[in-house]
Amino acid sequence: MPESKLTLTIHSTVKLSSGYDLPVVGLGVYQNDDCSPACLAALKHGYRHIDSARMYRNEEQVGNSVRESGIAREEVFITSKVNNPEHGFDKATAAIDDSLKKFGFEYIDLMLIHSPLSDKERRLETWNALIEAKKQGKVHTIGVSNYGPKHLEEIREAGLETPSVNQVELHPFCQQKEIVEYCNKHKIIVEAYTPLIRGKWNDTIVDIGKKYNKDPAQLLVRWSLQRGFIPLPKSSQPTRVVSNAEVFDFEISAEDVAAIDALDRGKDGAVTWNPVDAP
Repeated sequence: MPESKLTLTIHSTVKLSSGYDLPVVGLGVYQNDDCSPACLAALKHGYRHIDSARMYRNEEQVGNSVRESGIAREEVFITSKVNNPEHGFDKATAAIDDSLKKFGFEYIDLMLIHSPLSDKERRLETWNALIEAKKQGKVHTIGVSNYGPKHLEEIREAGLETPSVNQVELHPFCQQKEIVEYCNKHKIIVEAYTPLIRGKWNDTIVDIGKKYNKDPAQLLVRWSLQRGFIPLPKSSQPTRVVSNAEVFDFEISAEDVAAIDALDRGKDGAVTWNPVDAP
């Protein structure tokens, strides 16, 4: 886990169970129909991690942006996700092949199951498809998204490989404590989507940010890092993409981290679909 020290930089990484290195901050590109400006700004300013998904329909733009940036493919960590209607072994296998084609890449760094929204049988079939794709070198690392402990236990009970990553909605209002505890216990890295709470900040977040001369978004990314998560801040504005990562020149005090931690409202604090309790 990244430590809450100023030695952390935009180039810092954590080691995944697959042996690969995951950069500690990623650019989210959800709901960004023209994500090239954001991707290019991110890559120019030191980001080396972009989080896409089949559902976002922008894999092609992400792939083109990496090529246009002039940065070597192996230096950029790219994530995609198998969409919910694509669960099942054959469908998921075809989805991965299609993503490779859309990106124009020989491999995808991290492939996730986007959500548990099917059923136990299809979730496990999909997971087996990811395991097979990893064996074939199509993907380097595999994981899940929006998985609660119940869904993670299905994989464990089936005797299958443990996911390297679980990506969930995670911010001060929705801290997913049960999921985080499970993931920490099983050495699963927790990625935080919607770390900026879609701009729904309260006075505590705004006031603590001012204390450090940082805007609320910067405070929230820093809080996520200090808690040991991998935040995936999203913006379509190149200037915001850059400022969202200007979080390596300050540290939130233990007292202020505790004040932010106290904002947790559990599932009531969620601002997205958060399907972690799916049957």
